[in-house]
Amino acid sequence: MDGMKTWYQSKTVWGALIAVAASLAQVAGVDLTPDIQSDLADLAIAFGGAIGGALSIYGRISADTAIRRR
Repeated sequence: MDGMKTWYQSKTVWGALIAVAASLAQVAGVDLTPDIQSDLADLAIAFGGAIGGALSIYGRISADTAIRRR
C-alpha cells in the first residue's frame, strides 16, 4: 500500500460494517441485495468524508492555539 487513509475512507471497512448490518437486517426480516449493500457502502464513504472534512474545519476554527511553522 502506497498511501494511507482514514478508516472511514475504506470501502473494505464500510463493506464489512454494511455486511454485518445486512445480516442483522435479514434476521429482522429485511432483505438487502448485494446491489443495495454496494450503494450503501458508496454513500457511507461519501458521508464519512464530508463529516471528516467538516470536523476538521470546525476543529481548526474553534482551536485556541495557532498552527506553528517550523
